[in-house]
Amino acid sequence: MGTVTSVPWTAGTLVTVPWPTRMPKWKLVIEYEGTRYRGWQEQTNARSVQGEVRKAAEDFIGRQVELIGSGRTDAGVHALCQVAHLRSSLPMRADVLCREINDRLPTDINVRSASEVPARFHARHHAEERFYLYQLATRRTAFGKHFVWWIKDRLNVELMAQAAGRFVGLHDFSAYCDKAEDPSSTLVDVTRCELRPDGDLILFRIGASHFLWKMVRRIVGALVELGRGNISLDQLKTISPADAARWTAPPSGLFLEYVRYPGDPAPPPLAPAIAFRSTDRTESRP
Repeated sequence: MGTVTSVPWTAGTLVTVPWPTRMPKWKLVIEYEGTRYRGWQEQTNARSVQGEVRKAAEDFIGRQVELIGSGRTDAGVHALCQVAHLRSSLPMRADVLCREINDRLPTDINVRSASEVPARFHARHHAEERFYLYQLATRRTAFGKHFVWWIKDRLNVELMAQAAGRFVGLHDFSAYCDKAEDPSSTLVDVTRCELRPDGDLILFRIGASHFLWKMVRRIVGALVELGRGNISLDQLKTISPADAARWTAPPSGLFLEYVRYPGDPAPPPLAPAIAFRSTDRTESRP
């Protein structure tokens, strides 16, 4: 069983437990508002979501942990369902781990659940699909500006939805990414791509095994230009990297929505991350 060590506990005392022969590993499902962070990935001289979660876990456990996410999110991007694995040398109940980490996290990060998983589980390598949700707003909002991109112009939503379907399949997204290191790595198999109105929002969802840097935001930006009437449906195929970069949608409306692992169900029906009351029922009231 090995030597004996001490574990920090909720009451501030130390609980003595045997040193484990196997490193326990937990799967964490995390939601966060990315507005104040430089993204998920920990980096020098910048505040990150991964860094906050790691610090909270290490403050509770009292020693270093391994924390790896299913993928990166950029600065200002949110997550409804970021998945990470956490490995530590100390065993404990998953519900205790979840509660104690949350007690040490800032209010814009929350661990939704924690569950013990086999040692072979890897949050990034074992993920089969990742889904992103983007929220466009068709009206100005005082409360949701951190979670939407407000488009003042009238958009052809039907044409945008038609164009979204064309992204499904294996395509070269070199024009829609930033700083591709290897041309062969710009091929992405998109498994789902849909767009529909929802009250004062327009919702866009895209799913794939992986994504390129800024790919989703540049697709959204191009679809908005299409909806405005500035480009045609056929021009989406021949868009230049310079135009795609210029039209990049802001990070505020983007959410990592769902990460699917072997045996997991398909994502839930498309719905807003943050719902807004429709103006058509309230503006006429005193």
